[in-house]
Amino acid sequence: MPRTKQRTPALRDHVLSVAVALLPEVGVAGFTTRRVAEEARTSTPAVYELFGDKSGLVREVFFEGFRALHRRLETLAVTDDPRADLVRLAGLYRRFIRENPVLSQVMFSRPFTDFEPGPAEAEASGSVRLLIVDRVRRCIDAGVLHGDETDVAHVVVSLVQGLAAAENAGRLGTSRASIDRRWALGLNAVVDGLC
Repeated sequence: MPRTKQRTPALRDHVLSVAVALLPEVGVAGFTTRRVAEEARTSTPAVYELFGDKSGLVREVFFEGFRALHRRLETLAVTDDPRADLVRLAGLYRRFIRENPVLSQVMFSRPFTDFEPGPAEAEASGSVRLLIVDRVRRCIDAGVLHGDETDVAHVVVSLVQGLAAAENAGRLGTSRASIDRRWALGLNAVVDGLC
């Protein structure tokens, strides 16, 4: 009698966890379904059954990245200073990207040719987007920022992602002091410019 296949939600969660942990170790070029299966101590066909194909696995890693980013940003307490809260939120976003450069590539740069996010994937960032828009709205309500909350949030996120990408690539400076100075310059220029 053949062995019963164990394609359970627990196995799916385990494989996804292994995939997310493996990604920074092997990078985009070394990230294969076979390697994930080996590390998860399962078979490649099991991974295909659970995720459809490599694109499906990458899609779930993409979603997990946004869930992890949201969990990180959500830890930041709201204070009576909305401007400082927004700057701290940008700093936390920066640290997430700096600590997870390959995962951030999957989330923001689309390095896998067999994975092209569609509308459902664009919604993956929804909880992150809403959190940032909320912090921007607090600044607008307090008179610290002016403009459309969605437009301002897009500018802040684009600045953070761009500066973090430059930092990860070693293009933002050669010392921690110069990198931090340029971050502060960029954030202050945007926030002060939107007063």
